[in-house]
Amino acid sequence: MKIVGNISVHPPLPQAISRLQELAYNLWWTWNPEAKELYESIDNELWERVSENPVKFLRTVSLQRLQVASCNDDYVQLYRSVFQRFDSYMAKDADTWFKRHYPGAQSELIAYFSAEFGLHEALPIYSGGLGILSGDHCKEASDMGLPFVGIGFLYPQGYFTQQINAKGGQEAIYEKIDFSEVPATQAVDAEGDPVVVHVDLPGRTVYAKVWKIQVGRVFLYLMDTDVEQNAQQDRELSARLYGGDSEMRISQEYVLGIAGVRTLRALGYEPTVWHMNEGHSAFLSLERIRELVQGGMEFDGAAEVVRAGNIFSTHTPVAAGHDAFPLELVDKFFWQYWGQMGIDRERFLALARHEHRWGAEFSMTVLAFRLSAYHNGVSALHGKVSRRMWGHLWPGTPEEQVPIGHITNGVHTESWLAPEKRALYGRYLGERWLEEVDCPGAWREIERVPDEALLAAHQACKEELVDFLRMRLKRQQLRHGEGHWKLTRLDSVFDPNALTLGFARRFATYKRATLVFHDKERLRRILNDPHRPVQIVFAGKAHPADEYGKALIERIYRLSQERGFFGKIAIIENYDISVARHL
Repeated sequence: MKIVGNISVHPPLPQAISRLQELAYNLWWTWNPEAKELYESIDNELWERVSENPVKFLRTVSLQRLQVASCNDDYVQLYRSVFQRFDSYMAKDADTWFKRHYPGAQSELIAYFSAEFGLHEALPIYSGGLGILSGDHCKEASDMGLPFVGIGFLYPQGYFTQQINAKGGQEAIYEKIDFSEVPATQAVDAEGDPVVVHVDLPGRTVYAKVWKIQVGRVFLYLMDTDVEQNAQQDRELSARLYGGDSEMRISQEYVLGIAGVRTLRALGYEPTVWHMNEGHSAFLSLERIRELVQGGMEFDGAAEVVRAGNIFSTHTPVAAGHDAFPLELVDKFFWQYWGQMGIDRERFLALARHEHRWGAEFSMTVLAFRLSAYHNGVSALHGKVSRRMWGHLWPGTPEEQVPIGHITNGVHTESWLAPEKRALYGRYLGERWLEEVDCPGAWREIERVPDEALLAAHQACKEELVDFLRMRLKRQQLRHGEGHWKLTRLDSVFDPNALTLGFARRFATYKRATLVFHDKERLRRILNDPHRPVQIVFAGKAHPADEYGKALIERIYRLSQERGFFGKIAIIENYDISVARHL
């Protein structure tokens, strides 16, 4: 396993632009194009090279470039404009949606637990839609002024970097994140001491330090077990997202749920609502029950209190995608714990028992359902599927009455909206349109946007996408050692005027990436129609242990090299937030 790290030195900032460092550590810049422009306009090439990461940018950019910017009147004017908006946004007396609608609820607090957060490509601690949703929830909570705090992991190796080799095979590369070059700082308690929490795993105590990431008004606290107090095996507990065997997974989820609760206590937070984004963090309910029982409450009362404050969102429509552990493994981890909850083994296991033909397992999803007052799927159809999948947890309840609702997944609009379209909507929909983006009435004004202006903005985005795709494909082929002739051919692949279809998602088999190739010859004719040309872009990672998913990637790559498909179909490696924005 190759681990790569970097050491860099941060040059001093000129006084006139000294707050660039402060802004770099607040991810508000990720959804404000003019804030990004403050860095990009200093050194465009470097900005691209550091993957639009302002912390790394400021550690790398030359002092001369900074001085030139600080003496440029237009730049300083932009700088002042950006910070005026930033300060207004961050002000304690800022007028927010939550303050307007819930003026008496300022003491409430939502604690949001997730195994992954997709905030920006500079922080590769996400793998797919679950993480993107978590990151966008943080950003939207900030914009709305919700009392909201996030809990997760800051994985030192993150999720893997994907390379596709010359035969189409996926290669997983893990690069160690240099935490001095990402917008994270070590969390401290009320006395200013670094926060370190611990949990007892079988035969040892495991410690986790806590990092803080600021997402606008929201704080996100991420745990990391790579600390000197831990044995090497435990230092690697949080090394990678979704890595290891069942024992590694239960250890990770033990830390996420139980140490996550202890992190909030150490920081002085008292949440009133606890949101589990998927079942990975379901052990948090056990810790909350244990706290109440140790404080003198009976188990039944404690469980009811915990249940009343819990929300659970389930995402996975496939049974195999839900974490479950052998009962003997649960015994190994919790044999001393259930006594602290005031119950015996059988009652403890009953909280999450899931029966199969081959026997029982301890299901994290069942645990989350049983200890939550509200449960939801992530679309109307998924809610229906979930009621069918999990209806047995409410025996005798008709399927349509099973208490699993749905909230359709959305996105944080500002994070994903192209600058060209953002400017267009601002011009025709009014300055406050983003605050009313979920109001159907606000979109009536869209009819005022001239068709030619909308098409021009759309075409500009497509041309930028084509340039990006060609650049990424060239980088891929250069690594394969391809010659000048093939690289030159890439200058003409993809047509900004053709209908472009995208398949960008995790390469799990149930997502059926290769379905479009069911009739290859028909597809070939469609793609090469001279009057109505079509092109398809694939992007996505297969889990490193998913051989079937990796086989799908290899098949699509090989097909993309065939006559009639080359230049019409491409698979772009290392799907991340940057690729997603371009697509």
